[in-house]
Amino acid sequence: MRYEIRMQQDYTYAAASHAARNLIRVSPRPIPGRQQVTHCNVTVSPPPSERRDWLDFFGNQVTEIAFQMPINALSVALLTEVACTSPPPLAASDGVALTDLRAQLHAVRNIGPESPHHFLAASPRVRPHADMTAYARASINDGMSVVQAALAIGQRLHEDMTYDADATDVDTATETAFANRHGVCQDFSHVMIACLRGIGIPAGYVGGYLRTIPPEGQPRLEGADAMHAWVRVWGGTQLGWLEYDPTNDLVVGADHIVSAYGRDYSDVAPIRGVVRIAGDQVSSHRVDVIPLD
Repeated sequence: MRYEIRMQQDYTYAAASHAARNLIRVSPRPIPGRQQVTHCNVTVSPPPSERRDWLDFFGNQVTEIAFQMPINALSVALLTEVACTSPPPLAASDGVALTDLRAQLHAVRNIGPESPHHFLAASPRVRPHADMTAYARASINDGMSVVQAALAIGQRLHEDMTYDADATDVDTATETAFANRHGVCQDFSHVMIACLRGIGIPAGYVGGYLRTIPPEGQPRLEGADAMHAWVRVWGGTQLGWLEYDPTNDLVVGADHIVSAYGRDYSDVAPIRGVVRIAGDQVSSHRVDVIPLD
């Protein structure tokens, strides 16, 4: 499936900023056999004083910008075309058995970007928590494979948590979202990652785009698509990484377009950085995922 993606993030400042520096991670990443980026253009307005494009440790495309003159507003826009292929069908019995996972992890000696060892310990936004670990253990049994365990935990979270855009914000702690059982895709993903790591399963965070399909007979609304988040799970040395969307209870397919991989949201935030201003800022965000086939 081929998609054109248009994303725009706008910021307006109450007073002119005196300095700003940001890291932008919004570009879809090439993934051999799954995701091919035909073209990609990230534009920034006003033009920054400095700009540098590079790949971070996990292989995500980063656009680094800095301003050394006062600005009253900032706009970041993405225009890209990407072709996506669904991963092969996944059987629940695929992947290593839970009882054999520790031995397979011990046999992995590399610490490159795809190494499961980066995704086992606490990360800036996901820490071990007794309640989430107990919840995960109550959802599985020792006879399961890693895939079966991940699906069982993800499906239970989908049933027990309520999607609520007003319940949390970008800085809400994972423990709070879990205790209240309310949140958005970021919270669903962080909670699932904490649950999996708590029982020894490597898990990471995926940021990207999700094509939404309008109700039958209704037109697709411009700007109605969204940036989205889901989870990566390491299924053992043979299976490698698989992806699951706990917000929607589904194994990821061609409608999920990856922009960045990381340990949690802090590694993949679309725009993060610092700006020196006096007063508040107002932001707006829109995404269009347009099928071309």
